[in-house]
Amino acid sequence: MNSSSAEVSSAVQADASAHSADLELRGSEILVKALQAEGVKFVWGYPGGAVLHIYDALYKQETIQHVLVRHEQAAVHAADGYARATGDVGVALVTSGPGVTNAVTGIATAYMDSIPMVILTGQVPLPAIGLDAFQECDTVGITRPIVKHNFLVKDPKDMADIMKKAFFIARSGRPGPVVVDIPKDISFKKAAYTGYPDKVEMRSYNPVRKGHSGQIRKALQLLLAAKRPYIYTGGGVLMSNATSELRTLVDMLGYPCTNTLMGLGAYPASDRKFLGMLGMHGTIEANNTMQNCDVLLAVGARFDDRVIGNPKHFAQNERKIIHIDIDPSSISKRVKVDIPIVGDVKDVLTEMIAMIKESSQRPDVQALDEWWQTIEAWRQRDCLKYDRSNTEVIKPQFVVETLWNMTRDADAYITSDVGQHQMWAAQYYKFDEPRRWINSGGLGTMGVGIPYAMGIKLAKPESEVFCVTGEGSVQMCIQELSTCLQYNTPIKIMALNNRYLGMVRQWQEIEYSGRYSHSYMDALPDFVKLAEAYGHVGMLIERPEDVEPALREARKLKDRTVFMDFRTDPTENVFPMVQAGKGITEMLLGSEDL
Repeated sequence: MNSSSAEVSSAVQADASAHSADLELRGSEILVKALQAEGVKFVWGYPGGAVLHIYDALYKQETIQHVLVRHEQAAVHAADGYARATGDVGVALVTSGPGVTNAVTGIATAYMDSIPMVILTGQVPLPAIGLDAFQECDTVGITRPIVKHNFLVKDPKDMADIMKKAFFIARSGRPGPVVVDIPKDISFKKAAYTGYPDKVEMRSYNPVRKGHSGQIRKALQLLLAAKRPYIYTGGGVLMSNATSELRTLVDMLGYPCTNTLMGLGAYPASDRKFLGMLGMHGTIEANNTMQNCDVLLAVGARFDDRVIGNPKHFAQNERKIIHIDIDPSSISKRVKVDIPIVGDVKDVLTEMIAMIKESSQRPDVQALDEWWQTIEAWRQRDCLKYDRSNTEVIKPQFVVETLWNMTRDADAYITSDVGQHQMWAAQYYKFDEPRRWINSGGLGTMGVGIPYAMGIKLAKPESEVFCVTGEGSVQMCIQELSTCLQYNTPIKIMALNNRYLGMVRQWQEIEYSGRYSHSYMDALPDFVKLAEAYGHVGMLIERPEDVEPALREARKLKDRTVFMDFRTDPTENVFPMVQAGKGITEMLLGSEDL
């Protein structure tokens, strides 16, 4: 009962406070009130003994929809996909013991990609903790390395305050998952409920939002004086909803721009200033520009191993680096930077744009023109070419390109699992808008595709949601086809089925002299029949000329989940490719380089 409105008289406030002080609720009921106060619309979960009081409280309310998944891992993935697409905090609910351990992969996935989430976990009663009770595990200990923070609730009177802190921590600063572990007796016991807190005070946690103006000014002077500038952006731009500011900055300066795998869509892929994704499977122009620029502006990115390759190779060329990030621990972690700016990307870019408008200094037009000529020469290599004339076998790149051509003007979201299909989707689908490309970057988790798509479809029921997957990844959480039917989330699943664990096979071909150790799928299910068994539509597509008609037919079935089994070329590899230990300009461009 929040009676803080300025319009309410002090006498009424005092009366309300006295009344709310008399209100006693169970811990589970306080938990539900906290979720309602935070505006939670969906909770993905799976019941068990330790959380039955919470499920009973959910049963008695009507504002939050619970989605019953078929595996706890999928509960966290679905909440994660929802958070990535909407920017809201995703919420999952699992029971103790194996419920928690099944959820660990989903929690770690969200942690690596800085996704705001609150995961509610059941726990055995407080007196039983540490006694090896049935379905007990040390949730706080197990999850500590893979969460932004975690809580063990020891008294129902602390529930509201802990939940307020959990949501605040999850969404502020560098976002991330927060686990709230709730013993069964705590969810049952009653405590006085005086309303949900309207503010948070945490002495030990005060993330910086505003960047240091002096550092921003120094960065701008360096950036405007550059002869070969480059703007390198990551998922932090999307997390801080700073795509508008980024686009304004790039367009004002006319500088080349690249996105990481997690940052795709921050700058329009169809714009000429966008050089494509960079890194292990990035374009020649994106990687060569990264290596040869003289001033690099890194925005919400972390110079991870899949982006810069060998740090020693990256450090061979002299360049000045400006790094904007909300997380100070990410700055100079792998690459020493010259001008660090700690702050929220949106706030820092806003201030930077204002300073450019006030400044009389402008980029060196002649130097920039020469730089662009160099970049265009790299771009002429057309490193993403493939055999488009093949009429015998479906090329996986062709499937993704066809999808993009059909949906480029549609309200569409693309999820993927992890492997070759993920890289082809990132390379050949041109993302012009933010939060439309939903995939696991840092942890590289197979099985996320269908749960991600489910979470997005619930959040965006009018949008088209496509899951680009492989026959290996899709089987990791394929049981969620049942959830799709129960909750009417008509997603479109596109399996690029090459009968191999494709990326493993590719590495074995290149690094292990073709010794294909356990990378061939020898007993695949009939995916069409499997889809039909779950109550959905299944399609088998084996010829290139059938790709577009199949996609067109699937899109017409707006209220049905459709599983499209595309039989693709089993020999196709993802190129360009930077091998482990190599520098980002030491790329394999095709089979001729093997």
